Amino acid sequence: MDGMVHSIETMGTVDGPGIRFVVFLQGCPLRCRYCHNPDTWVWDAGTVRSTDELLAQYNRYLPYFRNGGITVSGGEPLCQMEFVTELFTEARKRGIHTCLDTSGITFDKNDEAKKKNFYSLTKVTDLVMLDIKHMDSEQHIKLTGSSVENVLDFALFLDGSGTEIWIRHVLVPGWTDDRESLTRLGTFTGRLKNLKAIDLLPYHKMGKIKYDKLNMTYPLSGVPECQPEEIKRARNIILEAVRKARLEEENKCRK
Repeated sequence: MDGMVHSIETMGTVDGPGIRFVVFLQGCPLRCRYCHNPDTWVWDAGTVRSTDELLAQYNRYLPYFRNGGITVSGGEPLCQMEFVTELFTEARKRGIHTCLDTSGITFDKNDEAKKKNFYSLTKVTDLVMLDIKHMDSEQHIKLTGSSVENVLDFALFLDGSGTEIWIRHVLVPGWTDDRESLTRLGTFTGRLKNLKAIDLLPYHKMGKIKYDKLNMTYPLSGVPECQPEEIKRARNIILEAVRKARLEEENKCRK
């Protein structure tokens, strides 16, 4: 099967465990204000690649992928779900660890036919890195152009399927860093049985140069970059909420 690929990183170290072969797919329905890859948004750009070609390229770097594997990111990889499912199916046959980096925005809990495709994907996916951009739906719309409900539904779906989940959250000053929002994030994620990690990513402006090249206005030009002390503060708030949520779940089980 062929897919539309934006780019490939052969030695990725921040897109899942170990050193990884990272495939960035083309196309995304979201318009995140802090997106550093606006060139992935459109559907008709990129390069057509087959699953066989990608696995052959992976094999050329195999000695370097210690404790790693293949990660598919974007753009939004779930927009090419059949392609990802085939790639992961073939990767699993070769004993390759598979990781999906997604916003989960295309999930629809009421679409039973589509959910079958999601089940097929989870069966060949070892880890999902789910980007929860904001817990409040209204703020999520302001930040990305879409509601957060499908994202949270997807997290619960993954948890029910037994798939390991790695939550990612970009800390944007003035947008996603208030105590209430962080507490809600910790409370929600703390109830996920298959939670593997929570990864806080500091907002930065390194992608601004792409907007300039594309003659696009950078949406958050007045927002300062996130500092290390802010990450530490936010992490403590989230982890406190995670602990409380897990304690509540444990108490429910005892009753």
